[in-house]
Amino acid sequence: MKKTLAGLGKFNKVIVIAISLPVVLSILLVRMQSLAYRELSPPECRVQKWDIPVSLTAENQDALTQKQKVPLIQRLPVTCCQGDTSCLDEVLYGQIPDKKALISAIARSLQYLQTANAVAAYQNYPVAGITRDRVFKSLKRFRELLLKTNSATELHQAIEREFVLYQSVGQNTKGSVLFTAYYEPLYAASRVPTAEYRYPVYRLPPDLNSWTKPHPTRLELEGVDGLQGAKGKLRGLELFWFRDRLEPYLAQIEGSARLQLPDGTQTTIGYAGNNAYNYKSIGRELVNDGKLPLQGITLPIILDYFQKHPQELNIYIPRDRSFVFFQENHGQPAQGYINVPLTAERSIATDKSLMPPGALALIHTSIPFVNPTGKMEERIVSRYVLDQDTGGAIKGAGRVDYFLGTGKIAGDRAGVTVSNGQLFYLLLKSQN
Repeated sequence: MKKTLAGLGKFNKVIVIAISLPVVLSILLVRMQSLAYRELSPPECRVQKWDIPVSLTAENQDALTQKQKVPLIQRLPVTCCQGDTSCLDEVLYGQIPDKKALISAIARSLQYLQTANAVAAYQNYPVAGITRDRVFKSLKRFRELLLKTNSATELHQAIEREFVLYQSVGQNTKGSVLFTAYYEPLYAASRVPTAEYRYPVYRLPPDLNSWTKPHPTRLELEGVDGLQGAKGKLRGLELFWFRDRLEPYLAQIEGSARLQLPDGTQTTIGYAGNNAYNYKSIGRELVNDGKLPLQGITLPIILDYFQKHPQELNIYIPRDRSFVFFQENHGQPAQGYINVPLTAERSIATDKSLMPPGALALIHTSIPFVNPTGKMEERIVSRYVLDQDTGGAIKGAGRVDYFLGTGKIAGDRAGVTVSNGQLFYLLLKSQN
């Protein structure tokens, strides 16, 4: 699970459940690009066809005006226009590993849906017609179709026949959803403090539930410079040490990290709990102070600023009162809110007070990719994903955080992912 540094991603769970990482360092919900389609003809193939149909918006207007109490509206699947490849999840059939990754993610959601936690989560789910049993059966049937179809077009046509979509009302009740991305960073770290490795991350305090409320803030826990934790409640809870002040903070934003240790081995850490404060974006704070312009801000720009002004980390990091505790996961993959490993390009984080946990979804948005020359380029894509995570910065029906995997390339892509798109959940038609 994760937060959002610049506004970019997912986390800061205020839930003391094992939510691990769920979504990039939020690159400051700022650079809100619209989906700019290439020229597609006819006009209905452009972005408008993905919006909630006007007739459905009117039909649900009363509910929509009541503070978006209905987060999802049922509709028929989008019919693909000839030549509009962005309508199809083509990579499933282009490379076998991509299909295997989705099948693996589906298996993890099916596993979750058979747990007591899933039973409880769906007991009072706010959207009529969406039940744990229906989500479970829909996933199983989709997996069957995925295994027996031979093209993205064939799969899409099968979905049109057998499924209905529940579309997120988005930020504007028309279906517009802001997408960011998150990833699992890879950092050098040490199990013991040294002159080089000075900045710790901490275990969950065993007596956290007995702490006076409100809990201590980040500043009170670790001090202005991030080195004072041993003088207070965090004494003896150090888990790993990092070389750079920013790295343990970014790990908290992402909710997890993979660590390269001095002896050449690797391990992983994941979310274990927090101090129950809402996350405050330091990217937004830089903008508010006039240090960076709002227009075009991304995570790389924020990181570059602190590289040039490292002394200002002691100003901006303490402004974020939230603080995350970790556990060592011994190399296990990053886990999401529903306690299953996340799958690169196939797991998303949403607001779990509104969206169905573990469910199959379709996202349609613009995502950055690294082209053969090593440069980043945006592509409008459709992807089948599983809703397996959440985050403190992911609030409302108009937010999705997309998990891009582990390491530098995933981080580079996550840092510049900010786009508008649409979110749909796939459920079998009731007669099925």
